[in-house]
Parts: sequence; C-alpha cells; structure tokens
Amino acid sequence: MKKYLIGLLMLSLIALAACSEEGASPKNTEKEKSGEVEEKEKEPAETAEKKQVYPLTGKVTDKSIDHRALAVMVNNHTKARPQTGLSDADIVYEVLAEGMITRFLAVFHSEIPDTIGPVRSARPYYVELAKGFDAIYIYHGAAKFIDEQIQKDGIDFLNGAYYDNDGKLFERASFREAPHNSYLLTSGIKDALERKGYDMEKKMEPLPFSEKGNAADGGKLVSKLKIVYSNNPLETVSYSYNKKSEKYVRSSDGELSVEYGKEKALAVDNVFIVETKHRVVDSAGRRKVDLTSGGKGYLLQKGKLHEVTWKNEDGRIVPENMEFVPGQTWINIVPEDPGISRSVSFMEAE
Repeated sequence: MKKYLIGLLMLSLIALAACSEEGASPKNTEKEKSGEVEEKEKEPAETAEKKQVYPLTGKVTDKSIDHRALAVMVNNHTKARPQTGLSDADIVYEVLAEGMITRFLAVFHSEIPDTIGPVRSARPYYVELAKGFDAIYIYHGAAKFIDEQIQKDGIDFLNGAYYDNDGKLFERASFREAPHNSYLLTSGIKDALERKGYDMEKKMEPLPFSEKGNAADGGKLVSKLKIVYSNNPLETVSYSYNKKSEKYVRSSDGELSVEYGKEKALAVDNVFIVETKHRVVDSAGRRKVDLTSGGKGYLLQKGKLHEVTWKNEDGRIVPENMEFVPGQTWINIVPEDPGISRSVSFMEAE
C-alpha cells in the first residue's frame, strides 16, 4: 500500500511539471536558457546627447556651442568677387567703407569653412560690431592709429599683416591680385590663438529667435528689395524671396552673389536693414558710423517686410520688440543721408 501511494505521488508531480512546461512561452524559455533578459526588464539607457541651440542662428545642434566666434573683414571690391565662405556665416554686416564701396564683417560660429576671404583691412566701427560677440576679430592690415586703437580696445585679434602668405593662417591666392587675394586658413586659427594666449572657448548670449518670427504680426508682402548705397551702379544690392526655401537670394550690382568656385547662391533667412548716422572723418574718406543710437529699420523674413526700430543691445544691433527666425542673417547698414526710405525700394509679392 505504501509503495502504491509513493508511486501515485510521483506520477502526480510528473504530470504537474508537464503542464507547467506546456504553458510556458517557448520564446521566453529560449531566452532563459541563453541567459538573456527581456528588454522591458532593462533600465532605459540614456544615449542621446543633450540638444543645444547655436546662439547666432537659433538652430538646434548636438555639437558644442561654447567655442569662440570669428569676425572676419571680407573684401567686397568688384575685383574680390565672388568671395569664399560667406554662405557659412551666421551673420554678415555690410557697411560703407571709403569711396562709397561697402565692406563685410562676416561672423562665423555654427559653421567654420576651411577658407574665408579675401580678407581686408580693419575699421573702428567693424571692431565695435565684433566686440558685441566677444569674437576673434580677424583682418589684414590697417593704418597705424587703427592698429593702436584695436590693441587699446582689448579685443582679441589676428592681423593678417603679421602672417602674410605664411601658408598656415593666411595665403595669397594666385588667381587674384593684391590687395584682393589674401585668404584666411581656419585650420591655423587654433595654433594662432594658443600662441597669443587667447581663450578658445566662451559662452555666448543668444540673439532673439522665434520659429515663426514676426509672421503673425502683420507686415507687407514683399518679393524683391533693392538697396542703393551710392549713385555708382556698381554699389547696388538686391534680394529676391524664394517661396520654396523661404530665403532671400542676394545679388550684387545685378549679378547673383555666389560662393567662389561653387556657384552656390547666397541665401539668408533674415534681411535686416538699419539707418545710422555716417560721418566722413578724414581726407582719405574714412568714416565714423553710429552703431548705438538706434533708429529706423526694415526687417524681412518669410516674404514679409516689417517697419521696425533698431537698438543696440549689449553691443549688438537688434530689432526692437521683434525676433529673428532661426537661420542666417544679413544686416545692411545704410547712411541717414539720404536715409532708409530713399536708399531702399521694394516690390510687393504678387
């Protein structure tokens, strides 16, 4: 009898074990055999890098944003066109130099091209603009009194006259003649900054950006815009709005502005035109330009023109009570005489 009960008990245990295996998931069983663990049992791994925003374009990035900006003097003489690197600039200022010819200050931060230029000589009001971004001010040559003023201002700078055609920081192009052939080689900047003891990283305050910009705040539909800097027909700037890209395509003196050797058109997201006081201060035609008092302005974005006032905020020219749309910005500074209303003409969008 005892042997019978023991045998019955063993049969019951075997039956229970068989039922248990039949109810188990074959997939889970295989994982248990191999030592794997269900994904839901794992702790979620945080692999995504923290997203940041470039301060001068408002664009999201997963790269570091704390490197120094470069503010480069770029030649705009007819013999210097087309230029190299301007399509990568976050901001470009266009201001009159001598002889009713404009010159650019191109500010690079989110993108640093290999080559920039042609690079031209310094002027005090461009230095003032560069200081608003705590940028490395880069130029090639200057009058002695301007060089001395730059050193007194305390701005970090690189003067191409001391690196002329060294092949590391500056290079003379064979396809152009001086003074329209000096180019900055950005691969040499790190070494140059280290030699001068300049900081290579600094946190930068952002410009005011909004995804929609001022699209909902009225404005006039504009498809084309022309800026006349002088009676010289070779000093006319125009912008045409491209609905598909929502950018303004730039032309200079009736010819499309492009990147040298690439035929890549210069197209920007914000066109900001401001009126300031200009005064010729010497026989060479050098100017003093008021960048602090504020005044009239036009801001174009997403096909609309807004009449605005501009202000200087911490050394930067910005629209009052308005924001830029994320992307690249071109700032055209025109003289108070003849004024923005006479210097700028535009066509309404069809």
